[in-house]
Formats: sequence, C-alpha cells, structure tokens
Amino acid sequence: MAASEKVEPETAGEEKMEEVEVEERQATPPAATGQITSSPDEDASLKEKWAVVHIYSSYNNTIVHITDLTGAETISFSSGGRHVKADRFEASPYAAMRSASAASDVAKGKGITAVHIKVRAVGGTGPRTPGPGAQAAIRAIARSGFRIGRIEDATPIPHDTTRKKGGRRGRRA
Repeated sequence: MAASEKVEPETAGEEKMEEVEVEERQATPPAATGQITSSPDEDASLKEKWAVVHIYSSYNNTIVHITDLTGAETISFSSGGRHVKADRFEASPYAAMRSASAASDVAKGKGITAVHIKVRAVGGTGPRTPGPGAQAAIRAIARSGFRIGRIEDATPIPHDTTRKKGGRRGRRA
C-alpha cells in the first residue's frame, strides 16, 4: 500500500493512523536502522587481530619474535636461551617450544588471535635449512590456539653469493 493511496475508513481518526503506519514502514530500510547485513564469516574476520611470527632457527639458537603486520612494532619476543641453562640446549626443540609458547602467551594477552609465520634459517654463506627448533616452534604456536594464515620461508638466499670465510685455502683443521 503506497503512502499516496487513501483508505476509506468510517472515521477520520483511522485514516490518519493508516497513513502514518504506511509512512513508517517505508522510511525504515535496514541501512537506516543501523542493522548490518553481512554474513557471520565477515563478522568473525573483523574481530580478528593479525600478527606475524618471525622464527629464526639456527644450529645455535631459536628466536621467536612476534610483531604487527608491518613488522615495525614488537608484540613479544623470546629465545631458546631464556628457557634452558646450558648453551648447547639453546637450539633444542624443547627450548624452541618453550620460547614459542612464552611469546604466544604474551601475544594472546595483548589480543592477537591470528598469525602468519615466517621461518628463517641462517642463509647467505651459512646453512639454508632451519635448525632443529623450527618445527617445534611452529607446532607450539599452532597448539596455543592462534589461527594460522600463511607459513613461509624467509631465509636470505643470495643470487651471487659473497665469499665464504676461511680464506683462499679454506679452513685447515
């Protein structure tokens, strides 16, 4: 029923009420009332707070560093040396797991719900495969309840390498 149509009621009071009701129905579209017409998936993605987990894993240590998406702001940081007594255990999977769970606990406390993971080995003239703690750190982050977006390798690989240390005749043992 359009607002311009008039209903012929018996009394004049009913006529005014009918016109007012019609106008109210037409004047309130969903966007005007503040109702958001989106799917639940979109609402969930709006509430997520993303971060980047940088895992540096060598044969001497494992470092877990959680930053914002730009990498400029540090959210939390932990290394294998903070959780074990001896130097030789810094790169162990146990130390990596402890450092990853400690860093993720701090990040969860700051409201982070989802992460991208960047795994880095020494690279350059050193080994290009991550150390023994990389897999353990990734598993500990996954177990801590974060939603994981991407896992990528961030090992620096030279296009034309620099000269290895040791001189012309190499390391003589």
